[in-house]
Amino acid sequence: MASGYLGRGVKNKTPAPIQITAEQILREARERQEAEIRPPNQEITDQTEVADYRLDKRKEFESLISRVGWNKSVWVKYAEWEESQKDLKRARSIWERALVVDALNRDHTIWLKYVHMEMKNKFVNHARNLWDRAVIHFPRVDQLWYKYIHMEEMLGNVAGARGIFERWMGWMPDQQGWLSYIKFELRFAKFEMKNGEIGRVRNYYERAMDKLADDDEEAEQLFVAFAEFEDKCRATDRARCIYKFALDRIPKGRAEDLYSKFVAFEKQYGDREGIEDAIVGKRRFQYEDQVRKNPRNYDTWFDYIRLEESIGNKERIREVYERAIANFPPAEEKRYWHRYIYLWINYALYEELDAQDIKRTRHLRLKEAWLLLGEAIGRAPKDKIFKKYIEIELHLGNIDRCRKLYQKYLEWSPENCYAWSKFAELERSLYETERARAVFELAIDQPALDIPELLWKAYIDFEISEGEFERTRALYERLLNRTKHLKVWISYAKFEASTIDDSDIEQKKKCLQHARDVFERAVSYLINSAPELKEERTILLEEWIYMESNFGELGDANLVRAKLPKKLKKRRQIETEDGPAAYEEYIDYLFPEELQANNLNIFASAIATKD
Repeated sequence: MASGYLGRGVKNKTPAPIQITAEQILREARERQEAEIRPPNQEITDQTEVADYRLDKRKEFESLISRVGWNKSVWVKYAEWEESQKDLKRARSIWERALVVDALNRDHTIWLKYVHMEMKNKFVNHARNLWDRAVIHFPRVDQLWYKYIHMEEMLGNVAGARGIFERWMGWMPDQQGWLSYIKFELRFAKFEMKNGEIGRVRNYYERAMDKLADDDEEAEQLFVAFAEFEDKCRATDRARCIYKFALDRIPKGRAEDLYSKFVAFEKQYGDREGIEDAIVGKRRFQYEDQVRKNPRNYDTWFDYIRLEESIGNKERIREVYERAIANFPPAEEKRYWHRYIYLWINYALYEELDAQDIKRTRHLRLKEAWLLLGEAIGRAPKDKIFKKYIEIELHLGNIDRCRKLYQKYLEWSPENCYAWSKFAELERSLYETERARAVFELAIDQPALDIPELLWKAYIDFEISEGEFERTRALYERLLNRTKHLKVWISYAKFEASTIDDSDIEQKKKCLQHARDVFERAVSYLINSAPELKEERTILLEEWIYMESNFGELGDANLVRAKLPKKLKKRRQIETEDGPAAYEEYIDYLFPEELQANNLNIFASAIATKD
């Protein structure tokens, strides 16, 4: 029956005397279309109608809550609507009901919106009570504490804000919380300073110092501000004591600005040399006492050396270095070797960079230093020791020793791609191409590597820089045997497209075809072996189109555009531990062959239905 119907033809194929265009059909359809039915605008004229409107609206919201009570936006809209009706008592009731819903009880943002309503309507005590409840319920949510404190500060309630900070600090927040407390104290110190309240300002600074640890990054800034305050008050003795106190507590590496401020202060008010000698003498005495008690405490030697380097007396610096390296570590203690070897390294760097005595650096008991470095590598091998030892040897031009060190390094850590790459880079810098290639080959044959992509990229870049395009292709093929990652395919195709000689049109065509072949292989792999990787396939096709467009007239981007998928917005249900929850949107891709298959299925179903 279906086949007979399909076989019928149109008997009269002559054109009709009156032709009707598609445009006319669409215009007439619009003209005959009925007007959209919209509900009429209602105008409320008396209190009865207002009450009816509110009742209907509340029923509507209550119905929504009974169905989707887990949805925060429903509760928020309900409460905000009641607020818009000036019925704050009902609005509070709705907020309170929302807070006991299990799905919303763990969401602190509902509290923020509730408090915002109270603050907007200037119910300060209600807002305070809510903030108190919120920070008790969510003591680890910093945003609640910040906003609570901000409200009190805006109201001028400094004591209340400070009390909230004290409560918060009891929960031991992160460093940012402590710094916020200190900045709060400093803000009010500046305010009181403008009003001439010297005693209060001093009290604020002292409170801030009590809160701040010595190793905090803000400590230096705080001490400088306190000392400058005392300087403005013409209390130079107090300012000097603060500077001294700070220099004794803050680590040397973080006290550069503090030290420069102190020097400037002494230039203005006192004898710089005398004060500096007093401070340095006290610390020097402490270090001497510590190294006397334990001469193998290398951390103390490092601190002592830093002190002397800050003064700049070369003879004293060398004296302390020589005394330090004379304390040979006990052979049984590996942990000492790690620190001791850095004394030698720092000594050499000081002579080279600070003292700028290259001759002394080269003859700095190198034979003994080599023995010690070798001993350190044998007893406690570490990445830093290997790197620094190689750096020293390379600086001295000892290439063979560098090679032996790299061999030891890689015997200890054969999975270290950084070491393999640096070894090959050394050989390449010496124009030892075959040696560099041999190093790379040994590296990629290792059974385990920490960052294999770094190593393969370095090897491929090496062959490209050498102009060995056939070797590069072979490397890409070997890499594809190990992984079919999208980035490998794209990198391979870009390489083929980059081997272009603009003056040779035939060469350009050949390069284009090679790149197309790589893209075709990649697409075929994704279709046949990894059909689920739709997004990766789309990215690959977009890269292909970009490559075709870069070839100008030789390229054919439209050839690839036909392979692009349609992007479809879909929804799927989110699965949680408690079961299905809300829906989320995601992007799906429908490729041309899938679309054709769907059309064939629909056509087959239609024929089957007619049969």
